[in-house]
Amino acid sequence: MGLKQNLHKLKEKYKGTKMAPAFNALHTFLYTPNETTHSGAHVRVVDDLKRTMNTVIMALVPCLIFGIFNAGYQHYAAIDNTLRLDPLGNFFTWDNFILGAWTVLPLVIVSYVVGLGVEFIFAIIKKHEVEEGYLVTGMLVPLIVPIDIPLWMLAVAVIFGVVIGKEVFGGTGMNILNPALTIRAFLFFAYPTWMSGDKVWVHGAQAMAGQPDAISGETILGTLAANSHPVYSLWDMFWGFIPGSVGETSTFLIIIGGLFLIFTKIGSWRIMLSAVIGAIAMGLIFNGVVAQGWIQEGSKFYGLMNEPFWHHLIIGGLAFGIVYMATDPVTASQTNKGKWIYGFFIGFMSIMIRVFNPAYPEGVMLAILLMNVFAPTIDHYVVKGNINKRMKRAKHLKAKTA
Repeated sequence: MGLKQNLHKLKEKYKGTKMAPAFNALHTFLYTPNETTHSGAHVRVVDDLKRTMNTVIMALVPCLIFGIFNAGYQHYAAIDNTLRLDPLGNFFTWDNFILGAWTVLPLVIVSYVVGLGVEFIFAIIKKHEVEEGYLVTGMLVPLIVPIDIPLWMLAVAVIFGVVIGKEVFGGTGMNILNPALTIRAFLFFAYPTWMSGDKVWVHGAQAMAGQPDAISGETILGTLAANSHPVYSLWDMFWGFIPGSVGETSTFLIIIGGLFLIFTKIGSWRIMLSAVIGAIAMGLIFNGVVAQGWIQEGSKFYGLMNEPFWHHLIIGGLAFGIVYMATDPVTASQTNKGKWIYGFFIGFMSIMIRVFNPAYPEGVMLAILLMNVFAPTIDHYVVKGNINKRMKRAKHLKAKTA
């Protein structure tokens, strides 16, 4: 109660000054706003932007906790490969958790401190309220980057993503690109050696490279792109006991999170389902190409083309991107028919890019960003098509009654 009263006093003290948005943001972040609408009709609903963002964060927390354990597990398994003989028995240990927390939590802290700092600065300069949009972005960013990325690189990328990806368009709700993927795209193109290769997915892998028992830590997609066979079983891939970005490895937890978002009506099931259909369609096409003998074993694209189509759904970051990024309500299509088209092309192009770009065998990031750009166009033509249908129907009825 004392904290709330003190914040309210500070809010009143700085009312009308440049610092007012900062105090208003802190006050509304911790407590329900005291102000209500004074005039005009309005709709009473239980959800708002803050509750929506908190719901998505709740869906992400299991992936974060699993990623913390997996960071420690992959590190110790790289030193002692026998730990992989019983992944479930050696996964949820205090050693894994402590090491994972020591490496993952700084990523979370830097993401939030830098991102929210930029948001507060823009709120003060532009004299507008601070929205809660970065609450989800701040959680997504640490989950889609390699475990050992330098913190200063992450800070630079977050500044770029928030400023270029969101603020230049007007802030939360106005951006055309997913801010988290904008940050990852910046990291990939600005610091490619820290975002790809076989030494970035396991904590300490570069330091352990000289040890005879150490593994490379290469991802399954990297292995398939090199026409090699993964050493991990399908169950390892599904549960997430594999190298990868912090939060993308466990398909099981991502599915649970997706169902939770659908149940709470935060995530669009149309986008998720259509993206899966698009990925399966592209995977079946590639499997058919191999079955027809048009691509021979040993050729450049054989490894990923030959992989069974449904395997693509549980390897790499496809599932994570579909559930948590493609469904972003700001950058995705808004019409129901547009969501089907938007999601289908995300899944379709993700597998296409994954196969035809061996240097970067993960296409979901580029596919989502590309479809973010085309989402307004898709909605425009869907709405235009509906208007044309209604005009034709109206003309038909008018002619019929004449």
